[in-house]
Amino acid sequence: MSLILAICTVLVVLLTLLPLSRHPHWIIRGLDFPRLQLGILIAVLLIADYLFLDKQSLQTWLLLSISTFCLIWQLWWIIPYTSLWSKEVKQAKKGSHDDQIIIMTANVLTSNRNADSLIQMVEKHCPDVLVTLESDQWWEDKLNAVEGDMSYAVKCPLDNLYGMHVYSRLPILEHGIAYLVEDDVPSIYAKIKLRSGELVRMHFIHPAPPSPTENPESAERDAELVVVARSVIERDLPVIVTGDLNDVAWSSTTRLFRKISGLLDPRIGRGMFNTFHANYFFMRWPLDHLFHSEHFTLNFIKRLPAFGSDHFPLLTKLTYMPKRAVEQSGIDPDVDDLNRSKEIVNEESVSKENVPKPS
Repeated sequence: MSLILAICTVLVVLLTLLPLSRHPHWIIRGLDFPRLQLGILIAVLLIADYLFLDKQSLQTWLLLSISTFCLIWQLWWIIPYTSLWSKEVKQAKKGSHDDQIIIMTANVLTSNRNADSLIQMVEKHCPDVLVTLESDQWWEDKLNAVEGDMSYAVKCPLDNLYGMHVYSRLPILEHGIAYLVEDDVPSIYAKIKLRSGELVRMHFIHPAPPSPTENPESAERDAELVVVARSVIERDLPVIVTGDLNDVAWSSTTRLFRKISGLLDPRIGRGMFNTFHANYFFMRWPLDHLFHSEHFTLNFIKRLPAFGSDHFPLLTKLTYMPKRAVEQSGIDPDVDDLNRSKEIVNEESVSKENVPKPS
């Protein structure tokens, strides 16, 4: 038993330390994802150490100390996404309906044929903006049903799992489709007018993940996130970025995105809102995200029911309240962050100038 528990401790240490490397291989970057699951396993290991090992042995206390450190390290990353942490985005106070915007983000899964369930959720929750990821021509034909109420649309149907559609009740004054890093992975830009007349810059993104079936490294995904971040920091308008980032909220790359962009994460202090995988409750992570500038406060953010996709939809309601911007702040970059962001985009030869901006 001592040998088994010692081997388990060595494995836990490896799984904890490997993500500290900036190596972009999918195996290493994938270890950013299951921090909650690893935390639970480490807690079980600690209990087993305490129950089955000789408490008079120095080796026992060494194993306990190592496992405790690993547990604390895993929890350090995920605790901000619980109610134990202070909220990064202030709760919205009663405001004008004209200053509010509701966004639904839904990765539909191209092979999913349960479009009716998604359409029913759109009719029930009445989002101002709906973005679908992985939507091909079949999905576009089905989503024609929402265009009666959401007459503004930007459509990019693809059959490679990276199609994207945006539907809006609010006027879209400008829009563009850009392939920022990879030739077959689009992003959508839109300038949207709130009912109050305020203009909002929105970016919808879905970078390819690091995986054995996609990109063997995270370089492409990281570059897309960073180049968008470097673009929106120079903003004259309030900004919202949403989509399936194929990255967890607490990874070093997503944290770098937040630092460089200056955008806020409304989940901080509220919850993880795990949107993937819809079919396996024990293996879920927050892959679908929404970030926004300090101009907004949060009415609510919630995960909607499954509709046949491997992702749950995410529904977020924001209120434009620039007077409260001084009450809100995210995380600031240091010199190392700035240098790292430059290295990431230079390695993929991408530029923030390629990211569409409001005219």
